[in-house]
Amino acid sequence: MTSTLTISHLTKAFGGVKALSDVSLAVEPGERVALLGHNGAGKSTLMKVILGLIAPDGGEISVCGAAPGKARSQVAYLPENAAFHSALTGLEQITYYMRLRGEAVSGAMELLDRVGLGHAAKRRICTYSKGMRQRVGLAQALIGHPRLLVLDEPTSGLDPVSRRDFYELLDGLAADGASILLSSHALTEVEARTDRLLILSGGRMVAEGSLPELRREAALPVSMQITALNGYDTDIMAALPDAIRLNGGLHLNCTQEDKLATLARISAMQEKVTDLEVIPPSLEDIYSHFSRRDGQ
Repeated sequence: MTSTLTISHLTKAFGGVKALSDVSLAVEPGERVALLGHNGAGKSTLMKVILGLIAPDGGEISVCGAAPGKARSQVAYLPENAAFHSALTGLEQITYYMRLRGEAVSGAMELLDRVGLGHAAKRRICTYSKGMRQRVGLAQALIGHPRLLVLDEPTSGLDPVSRRDFYELLDGLAADGASILLSSHALTEVEARTDRLLILSGGRMVAEGSLPELRREAALPVSMQITALNGYDTDIMAALPDAIRLNGGLHLNCTQEDKLATLARISAMQEKVTDLEVIPPSLEDIYSHFSRRDGQ
């Protein structure tokens, strides 16, 4: 399988300040990849290089089998703050973009329906909320069935229901073979809705992999919340000396290596336990770990 996006040892500097340093990555067809990093980590620079808006200083990059900017009909981009002509209706704006892309304008209404704007298609964009304007941008990004979607904070301004619908739409696009690279600070969203995570820090790729892979690499502790049967909390604390009372229950941290052994000890006291919740490290925990490791 040929990767939709391949980057090898990419570097880029501005006035002697390195924005990207030896960055390598690949995005496969049908893969949803989240690009994470603090402000100034290099995410925007990387996206601009992918889109062909700026040239790298070194390294190699292939976008849909071509140099950046040479396969624009196969690449879609959605910025964080999409701007449109306020006097046009949503339908007129998408129709205009479809003409620019050489696509049949008869499909404009279908695109607006896909992003939940069919009911407002004939309203002027000046009457749209920020979330609605963001959905116009998403409809524009879907024109022409792109092979690669580059999305910068795509759920900015969307309400919870619209965010859910947005990720369901991305799931469908990925199932059809589209590659998705999205940047987001909403870690709880991307934790469950992406296949792989890339963490940039100081212009360098400090971590890459699926969430389980990054959990193993970070080796952060697992939390357990134990609810004791009335009167047995003292017995449980005696058997688990590291447990503490917290939020009406017993809280315990253990290493990944000790997780199964700890669960076995708790299971042996099941007649004294009414509930057990195992809480693995969140993406926010993992992101903080790798960022701190890089000195950020």
